[in-house]
Amino acid sequence: MKGKTDASAKGRIFRVSGPVVIAEGIDARMHDLMRVGKEQLMGEVIQINPDKITIQVYEDTSGIKPDEPVENTGQPLIAELGPGLLTSIYDGIQRPLPVLQSMMGDYILRGAKTPGLDRKKKWHFKPVVKKGEDVKEGQIIGTVKETNVIEHKVMVPPGVSGKIKAIEEGDFTVEETVASLANGRKLTMMQIWPIRKSRPCKEKLTPEIPLITGQRILDALFPLAKGGAGGIPGPFGSGKTVTQQQLAKWSDADIVVYIGCGERGNEMTEVLKDFPKLIDPKTNRPLMERTVLIANTSNMPVAAREASIYTGITIAEYYRDMGYDVALMADSTSRWAEAMREISSRLEEMPGEEGYPAYLSARLAEFYERAGRVKPLGVAKIGSVSIIGAVSPPGGDLSEPVTQSTLRVVKTFWALDAKLAHRRHFPSINWLNSYSLYETILEPWYTKNVAADWKSTVNECKKILQEEDKLQEIVQLVGSDALPENEQLTLEIARMIREFFLQQSAYHEVDTFCDLRKSYKMMKSILHYADKARYALKAGVHVRNLLEIKARNRIADAKFEKNHEKILSDAEQAIDKEIESLLMEIK
Repeated sequence: MKGKTDASAKGRIFRVSGPVVIAEGIDARMHDLMRVGKEQLMGEVIQINPDKITIQVYEDTSGIKPDEPVENTGQPLIAELGPGLLTSIYDGIQRPLPVLQSMMGDYILRGAKTPGLDRKKKWHFKPVVKKGEDVKEGQIIGTVKETNVIEHKVMVPPGVSGKIKAIEEGDFTVEETVASLANGRKLTMMQIWPIRKSRPCKEKLTPEIPLITGQRILDALFPLAKGGAGGIPGPFGSGKTVTQQQLAKWSDADIVVYIGCGERGNEMTEVLKDFPKLIDPKTNRPLMERTVLIANTSNMPVAAREASIYTGITIAEYYRDMGYDVALMADSTSRWAEAMREISSRLEEMPGEEGYPAYLSARLAEFYERAGRVKPLGVAKIGSVSIIGAVSPPGGDLSEPVTQSTLRVVKTFWALDAKLAHRRHFPSINWLNSYSLYETILEPWYTKNVAADWKSTVNECKKILQEEDKLQEIVQLVGSDALPENEQLTLEIARMIREFFLQQSAYHEVDTFCDLRKSYKMMKSILHYADKARYALKAGVHVRNLLEIKARNRIADAKFEKNHEKILSDAEQAIDKEIESLLMEIK
C-alpha cells in the first residue's frame, strides 16, 4: 500500500470460510486488492475490524490454511482500459480466457496472473492534437484502428490536464508513452480505473432517444431509451438468451458488452460459441469486432460474479466516454444476488427477505444507476450506456426479492413468460406484465421520426390486448360463441395483433429485424381491418362473415417480405373490397 511499511502491508490468515478469508496483522482500506495465501490468490477487503480484516477471494480457496501470508497491494480492484478490449473474452476479474487456456489448458489454475490488455501487441497511433496545445481531462489526443468497424479514441485520463510537450505518430504498445505533457506527465494508450467507481462525465442528459432493437414488441409497446435501464426476467427455457442475442445483434448501439454472470456452463458455452460466429448485419463483419464478452459461469468462484458486473460496466463507461452508444447485457443479476447472499451468510450478517442481504436493493440500484446518456469530459459527441439486466427468478416467481428490487430501479420491464414459450410464441414477452416508463419522454422522437399518431396507434393495440385478457375468463367458462358479436370481433383483432405483429422469428432472414416504419404500418393495417369490421358489424353484417375475410391474413405475410409496403397496401384494399361486398349483400 502506498505510504505503508512492509510490516503493515503484510499479515497472516486467521480463518477461512469458503470464499471469505479473515486476516490479522495487516492494515487495509475498504476494497483494497489483496494477495491471499502462498499462491497469492486475488481478493478484496469487504469488512474492517479493529484487529482483523475480512477478504472475499475471487478464486477457489480449497487447501488454504491459517497462518499463510496475506499481502496488501495498496490498490483497489481495477480494469485495464485501452485498445484490445473489443473481440476479447474475459473472466470476472478481466483475465483473458483464451490466454489462460493457452497457458494452462481447459482448467484455470489458482493464482493465475495475466494482464487484461496485451502488453506486446503494437497499435498504430495517429495524433489529433499538436505539440504546444493545451489538453484537458477526457480530451481525445489520438486514434487507433481497434477493429475494422470501431475507431478507438485515446483520451487524456480523468483528473489530468496540461500542455502537450511531445506527441508523435507511430506503432506503440499500450504501456509505451505516446505523448508527454509539460508538467512531466506521460500519457499511454492504457488507462487504469477502479471498477467500483463510476467514471466522471460533464453532464448527465435526459434519455430521450430510443434504443431501437428491431424487435416489434419492444420498440412499439415497451421501448427502452438510449442511456436507460431495463430488466428482462424469465424462468429457464423462456428465451432470455435468444432475446439478449437479438438485442446484441440488432440494437443500434455502437458497442456491446455481454456479461455472463453465474450462468450455467452449457448456456455460457453456447454464447461463447455463437457470438464469435454472429455476423453484424450493419457491417457484414463478425459481431465480435464491436463486442466484449465477460464469462463467469456458475461453477466459478461466487465472489468473482460481483467483480464481473463491475468490470463490465466500467468497460462500457470507457467507450461511452469516447462518444459511443454502448449496450450492456448482464445475464443474470440473480446469480450475482445469490453470490451476495452466500458471502453475507458467511459474514454472519442479519439476513433480509429470503436470506438475501439487507443491502441487495442498494447494490442493484448502484449498478443500474451507472446507465445514462451523457456529455463526456472533453468530447463533443454524446455517449450512452444502456443496461439490460436479465433476472432468473426461481420458478418464474416475479414476486421474489431480486425481481422486485430490479423493478424499483429500472424503467423498462420485459417480463418473459414460460407459458408463451411453451405455446411457441416468441419473443415470449408477456404484454400484460411488461411496461416502459420511457414512453412519454420518447413520444416527441417517435412523432417526429416515425408518425404523428404513433402513440395513439400503440395505445389502441394495447387497449385491445387488455380487453382480450378480460374476456378470456368468460371464454374459458362458456366459449367464445356465447359472447356478444362485438366482443367476438375484439378477440379476433387481439389474435391478429398477437400472431401477426407480436410474434417474431429470430431465425428468419427478414423477420429477425423490423424497422419502426414497418412496425407502424403493420399496426395501422390491423387497426384498419378493426375499424372497417366494427363499422360493418354496426351496419348489420354478421360477425362470422367478418371473421372469414381472407385478405386480412395477408398482413401476416408482410413480416417475411422486404416489399412490405405493397403487401400491406394491397391487403387493406382487399379488406375494403370484401367488407364492401358484405355490406352490399345486406342492403
